[in-house]
Amino acid sequence: MIEDAELAEPPSHGDAGIVAENVTRSFGTVWAVRGMSLVVPYGRVTALVGPNGAGKTTLMLMLATLLSPTAGRLRIAGVDPAEDPVAVRRVTGWMPDTLGMYDQLRVREYLDFFADAHRLSKADRVRAVPSLLATVRLAEYAEAPVHVLSRGQKQRLALARALIHQPRVLLLDEPASGLDPRSRVELRDLLRRLAADGVAVLVSSHILSELAEMADRAVFVSAGQVVASRELSELAAIGAGHQVGWRIRARDPQALQTVLAERGLTGGTLTPAGLELPPMTEDEASDLLAAVVGAGVRVLAFGPVGSPLESAYLALTEEGR
Repeated sequence: MIEDAELAEPPSHGDAGIVAENVTRSFGTVWAVRGMSLVVPYGRVTALVGPNGAGKTTLMLMLATLLSPTAGRLRIAGVDPAEDPVAVRRVTGWMPDTLGMYDQLRVREYLDFFADAHRLSKADRVRAVPSLLATVRLAEYAEAPVHVLSRGQKQRLALARALIHQPRVLLLDEPASGLDPRSRVELRDLLRRLAADGVAVLVSSHILSELAEMADRAVFVSAGQVVASRELSELAAIGAGHQVGWRIRARDPQALQTVLAERGLTGGTLTPAGLELPPMTEDEASDLLAAVVGAGVRVLAFGPVGSPLESAYLALTEEGR
């Protein structure tokens, strides 16, 4: 289990697009958010990670000015959304996990509508709409009705909608849902470019392997609270003592299985990526690798199944399983 006192970091008001201080939100007697504090810096992609019901979407809705906190303080680009929600919306791009589309509009008209809603000038709108359609690979559908788009294409259109006014803060709730593999790679690359341009990006997703590739830092939430906040570069140390599955691939699979059987490791699933091994710590995995190589087996690949982010998440949630 990750120790809260060790990993939780107090929010800093430095160069941050989002600052939340002891934010709570209740729905009647149910507390969805219980004193969350976090910082989302400009120029970074921050992953919001936690199980279902942890309060991630409720927090996102408050940041998007669609819900008000029951208590606590929020700042988006230095502005309190409760005091000036219009100012916050001018600088915030919001992509919810549930799509809302005007299906009878054409794709170009759909983006034109939101460009008008954000009060873009005609010149900016003429420039932005075709550029974003090209970015999300929908240029050929510009004159097609929105309702003919697939789920993944609508997801890409929703991303273009969130970016139409060049926001300084970007909120994405499950943005990869429904996307094909190529679109997911393009989403990752786009978010990295936006962060490089100084945008503060907060992204929530259950696809931890993809978050690990696009995010700079992770904020872990559980039961409505922030329980840990770390740079992704530091996560390997968090999961080091936690048992995770491993995979090994060798030039001679039969020789490998013989050596593993001698060490009491049998019954692993053989896949094209290698032989699945039972959960073990990094120290145990290191000892096993040394023994296999020492027995003369030519190892082609060896590593944990999943990413350090997944390992840290499993360590974080183990006690609640």
